[in-house]
Amino acid sequence: MSEKSNNHTTRKKQSTRNINNKPICLGPIADLEEYVKKDWWKTIFNAYYLKTDSDVVDDELITSEEVRVFSDILQLKPEDHILDLCCGQGRHSIELSKKGYENIEGLDRSHYLIQKARTTARKFGLMCKFREGDARKLLYSTDSFDIIMILGNSFGYFESINDDLRVLKEVSRVLKPWGKILIDITDGTYLRNNFQPRSWEWIDKNYFVCRERSLSLDKQRLISREVITHVNRGVLVDQFYAERLYSIEEITEILEKAGFSDITFHGNLKPNSQKDQDLGMMERRIIVSAVVKKEWTQKSKRLRAVDKNVVVLLGDPHKPDILKPSTVFDDDDFYTITQLKAALQELKGYNFLYIDNHDTLIQELTKLKGKIDYVFNLCDEGYYNDANKELHIPAILDVLKYPYTGSGPQCLAFCYDKSLVRGIAKDLNVPVPEAIVVKPTDKIIDLPLYFPAIVKPNYGDSSYGITQNNVVFNGEELLNAVRDIRDRFGYNNSILIEQYLTGKDLTIGIIGNPPYNYIVLPILEEDYSSLPADLPKICGYEAKWLPDSPYWNLKSIKAELEPETVQIIESCSLKLFERLECRDYARFDWRLDSEGNPKLLEVNPNPGWCWDGHLAKMAKYQGMSYREMLQNILDAAEKRYGIEK
Repeated sequence: MSEKSNNHTTRKKQSTRNINNKPICLGPIADLEEYVKKDWWKTIFNAYYLKTDSDVVDDELITSEEVRVFSDILQLKPEDHILDLCCGQGRHSIELSKKGYENIEGLDRSHYLIQKARTTARKFGLMCKFREGDARKLLYSTDSFDIIMILGNSFGYFESINDDLRVLKEVSRVLKPWGKILIDITDGTYLRNNFQPRSWEWIDKNYFVCRERSLSLDKQRLISREVITHVNRGVLVDQFYAERLYSIEEITEILEKAGFSDITFHGNLKPNSQKDQDLGMMERRIIVSAVVKKEWTQKSKRLRAVDKNVVVLLGDPHKPDILKPSTVFDDDDFYTITQLKAALQELKGYNFLYIDNHDTLIQELTKLKGKIDYVFNLCDEGYYNDANKELHIPAILDVLKYPYTGSGPQCLAFCYDKSLVRGIAKDLNVPVPEAIVVKPTDKIIDLPLYFPAIVKPNYGDSSYGITQNNVVFNGEELLNAVRDIRDRFGYNNSILIEQYLTGKDLTIGIIGNPPYNYIVLPILEEDYSSLPADLPKICGYEAKWLPDSPYWNLKSIKAELEPETVQIIESCSLKLFERLECRDYARFDWRLDSEGNPKLLEVNPNPGWCWDGHLAKMAKYQGMSYREMLQNILDAAEKRYGIEK
């Protein structure tokens, strides 16, 4: 463009007000795009915006329904930290607050709308916070939010698509690992072909608005003009704005560029406007969600003298794990680790360092000697993800003379052998089911005097090798089950043929170190009510690892038991905890027989620590959060070693 034509354009753009600074109407215009200011969004969102768009943005029923839809998609939890980005007057934030969500923040560029949001929140006595700010440079710390929402077609205002990308990268930065974004954005493909070039409507008895629209020269933005008029005072505003039209493919591409994955589209949204007039960019919108899969940002790699420096040992995500269906760490595993780090990050007085590379584990621990207080051993996969080498991790720590949480190698060795635990239990007068051990050298198998029976490897972890086919009702099925186990695991391991108990399937957890400082957690029961009647009621490999199995939807509930039964289970579990030399935490699996008598199934001295595991579920029934459960385990180890607070 020449200097002359550029000056001409400037005069045109400035001519929307006369010398007395009163708005005037420009009259007919050939090219709407020529009048769009670069930062039009800095001034347009004011009281007039709330008038012209009131049929959508000021309708409580529409807002309530949108919040319901968005909450269902995101599966919002009361404790989630949620950012309503480009929140406008805060209608969605306020509605979420009304529904009981406490950690709500809203951010918008418009001073007028943020003030409006604050006033409304105060009016209803709500705790949601509102701040002014630019979405391209968020005011929040890294890893701050579980959820960020960009709603009401508030994405795509900038002249350059690179600015939209900057917004998404900032969202990625301030989201916690595995945090979610939800965007409610106009359906660009639909609107590009169906926008109304001209319309007008009454806002109320005194105001009406006339609109003109056209596509930008590159067809990527919809240019809009609004002339707002008062019946007595004439033209109040003649304003122009432009919004980018994203297709499903384009919004997918920009989300991927910003580092998001699991991009999911949840259909279209059309507001049920009572006026049923021109909805413009709000007429038909796309709802899209995505996840940011990232690590927690390391705040400092230096060990701080003021904190307890604790190494967290984990399984090795770079190596295969035959216990997992895909034999590798998957998204669920990484999400579980992320939830662990999130909970530990909230604990005060600690500096946690994570080690998960088993190739260099010994070297790293050796280098840290004298610099850390103790080790939080959460490597229940075993050394090199080998369940047979679960005891190797504490053995290494013993050799290096590190204090550590959890049981020692001797305890893990005992409990890995189910028949050995049965023998110790009998010696302590702890009731166990009838059972036969089939040794590797046995070619003839004595049939038990009882059916049904359950056939399982004598050594194993995570219910590996235990499926519905392991419950047998006659000799032929038993021999087939033994053959299957030997084919899978080889002939070098013993097999346990155990009486199959038909009563309640129970588990109990203990945190601490009896007989002095310990917590007995509430007993859990596996709820088999959703299971087809023809399937055996067991919580085996299918329930833990196979989402397509009917066992996958099993739930754990708080057990309702007779006081005498609870007393037997608790006292026997405590005896086993001490006799087997469990430390800091352990889990004990029990089952009732047909007459309601409890029988011990097995002892897990290194139970699953994940946020949704049995131990965490028991803790929740105790009124203990996941973070508090982890803290109690650490406290138990610190008391045992005499490590000062």
